Amino acid sequence: MILGSSGSIGAQALDVCRRHPERFDVVGLAVARSVDTLCSQAHEFRPEAVCVAEVDAPSPSDLPHGTSVFTGGDGLVRLATETECDVVLNGVVGVAGLEVTVATVQAGRTLALANKESLVAGGPVVRRARDTGGGRILPVDSEHAASAQVLHGEDTDDVARLVLTASGGPFRGRKAVDLADVTVAEALRHPTWQMGAKITVDSATLFNKGLEVLEAHELFGLDFDRIGVVVHPQSIVHAIVELVDGSSKAQLALPDMRQPIGWALAWPERLDDPIGAVAWSELGALTFEAPDIDAFPSLRLAYAAGRAGGTAPAVLNAANEEAVDAFLKGRCGFLDIPRVVEGVLERHTPHDPVDVTAVVETGAWARRQAAELLAARVP
Repeated sequence: MILGSSGSIGAQALDVCRRHPERFDVVGLAVARSVDTLCSQAHEFRPEAVCVAEVDAPSPSDLPHGTSVFTGGDGLVRLATETECDVVLNGVVGVAGLEVTVATVQAGRTLALANKESLVAGGPVVRRARDTGGGRILPVDSEHAASAQVLHGEDTDDVARLVLTASGGPFRGRKAVDLADVTVAEALRHPTWQMGAKITVDSATLFNKGLEVLEAHELFGLDFDRIGVVVHPQSIVHAIVELVDGSSKAQLALPDMRQPIGWALAWPERLDDPIGAVAWSELGALTFEAPDIDAFPSLRLAYAAGRAGGTAPAVLNAANEEAVDAFLKGRCGFLDIPRVVEGVLERHTPHDPVDVTAVVETGAWARRQAAELLAARVP
């Protein structure tokens, strides 16, 4: 089942399924608004049920005969929990993906998770749902899928540190003074990955890597002192685990999201159809360097929010979304993004979010605060 099938992750997941028709039957598809795309996908993959979350559902005549149709946020939850399937892939964008994550793991199902907000903003809520429902989370992300693989078989006490790699984005090597006047076009010029505008800006600020640190904490139960980040511009090594005896293990693969998606969908087996293998004799050097926290303070802010716990990561995430949107629309500068986020965090007193509603309300509060700081130009 693929939720968010019209997005980048959903489309690539369907490509994996298309390449392996003997392995995968797509039993459910869901989109927010892209009805035409959903109908086209339904005719190709013939799911039992579909869902449209934010607009009117398609006419039954536009879908294969017998296809069940769900609508709205409640319909998304019903699709994920009532339709029989082995894996639910959550590729929903934004906090709208949190409720279905909670419901899926609460129902004891296996969740292939690509929705960052589920663990960043709703970590405590998801943790409780997973503990009580028994659902399994398999990360659909290059760094976290890699982390799961390098941690496999290792006792937590034997792990000295988990290291996530960052490409460094388009501004690697620049100092803060060099970033004051960067343009939106420059920020969107990622050297390695092809991604949406928001996540590409997050990569440029290193905020995305901060979110991944928060996710790793929730996924693998490691405290923040045992989660590190190194800049690796070739984007071939995706995660490293340092063990207490001084040895390290790493996962290496080409930067293609279909590899971690296929890993999650086929787990615990592997697909015998490489998307692409590393040409070792032609690869050249793999380099690593420490991130520049002074030039890219978003990574520092993510660690601080993680250590504060409770609702602090939800505030961090929502304030950043508001600031990045303002930057993309030309209403603030590149360096204003972390300044606004830090300003909102300073206004917030973290508390334990009791449910999804509390997470959503916290995010709304953070967005209002960020908008206020942006309007006053006092980050």
